[in-house]
Amino acid sequence: MEMTMEKQSQAWRAQVRQQNDQFRTSGMGRGSLMVTAGIHERGDAFVQSVLAMVRSFSAFDSSNDPYHEHDFGAITLGGERIFFKIDYYDLALAGHSPDPADPTQTHRVLTVMLASEY
Repeated sequence: MEMTMEKQSQAWRAQVRQQNDQFRTSGMGRGSLMVTAGIHERGDAFVQSVLAMVRSFSAFDSSNDPYHEHDFGAITLGGERIFFKIDYYDLALAGHSPDPADPTQTHRVLTVMLASEY
């Protein structure tokens, strides 16, 4: 029995979401973590607190995760609004990944930034 397009899409998104969660929460998988200058300027303790909050973030909903990929979130620490975003690149980091659900073709980049840097 063939899978419907909707079920294929759901399965694809579930794969992307699982890989995003795995990379964001534990650093597992192919990827890079980028922390902006604005985050770094607030000191090591701030950076470590922000990264801990990003790793434990679970408040995904329709306003920040409309495609159910767990690729964006917003947190607040010390009165600072902070965003994190996962983007999908090809292995050469030259362009978009041809298939973000395929870990053999995708390098994830998790960027953590002050909202004011967006």
